[in-house]
Amino acid sequence: MTALSFASSADLGEKEQTLEILADGVYALTAEGDPNLGAVEGEDFLVCFEALATPVAARDWLAKLREHTDKPVRYLVLSHYHAVRVLGASAFDADTIVAHENTYNLITERGREDWESEFGRMPRLAKGADSVPGLTWPTLTFSDRLTIDLGGDRGNLVLQHLGRGHTEGDIVAWLPQQKILFAGDLVEAQAALYTGDAFHRDWSTGTLDRIKALGAEALVGGRGAVSRGREEVDAAIEQTRHFLNVMLTEVGTVQRRGGTLKEAFEATRAALFDRYGHWPIFEHCLPFDVSRVWDELSGIERPVIWTAERDHEVWAQLQS
Repeated sequence: MTALSFASSADLGEKEQTLEILADGVYALTAEGDPNLGAVEGEDFLVCFEALATPVAARDWLAKLREHTDKPVRYLVLSHYHAVRVLGASAFDADTIVAHENTYNLITERGREDWESEFGRMPRLAKGADSVPGLTWPTLTFSDRLTIDLGGDRGNLVLQHLGRGHTEGDIVAWLPQQKILFAGDLVEAQAALYTGDAFHRDWSTGTLDRIKALGAEALVGGRGAVSRGREEVDAAIEQTRHFLNVMLTEVGTVQRRGGTLKEAFEATRAALFDRYGHWPIFEHCLPFDVSRVWDELSGIERPVIWTAERDHEVWAQLQS
């Protein structure tokens, strides 16, 4: 295999963004494998889901949203702590920034390192990087469940922590009346998984089981197209599970026979490539994914902090 440019450093082409109306007052923005966003109208306010990497990038999304609604943003919901999801928060001028309590703790513990790491891996997403005023801090956190009354006949928006997965602080946003789920990076419809900060065994079992049990009829994953209808929703959940299980199987097999991390990476890539190799960010994610699986199966319970230096070391070791 020929050497690849580091992570997504060579991916500089603009992606086409598509705003979709999933139900009355329910919006999703997809972007050909770039991070997805969402928004839900309350009676006289908005709830936005995810914030992109910079205020400049977030304002582009808000300009599209403002073509449909001028309601103020009361809540900005962050599914997890990763920089490309949260550092654009200041553009929303939200009254309240909501996240899981573990997300707040992770920002405290490793937010600065993650900022430097992710902007180095994905420079195109860091549009207007100098517009970021600093780390984004949630102003309202919860442990299990938080319900937002949307007012009128719009029903509730239920924010839930369904278990450890992509990180230890992931939350989903569920509209039970409309049966629409914003799943964050716990489900990817047509994009490779990033699992460098994941808990693969929890994610691939109980967490995905609880997501599936909601019975969503439309699902907005972290990247990729919106899944519509139960068949597409369940397929997106199960392909996410399959990706995780293949990594666990391949890395575990190499570990048990006394092999190396490099051998585990090569075996995992070979097992996944035919089905997933053409998907966005597959080659970017896989070294970091396999490194974390290796650590997890070695008994390292919590993910090692990714720094810009560690990123390049792992990339040089595996993607060469």
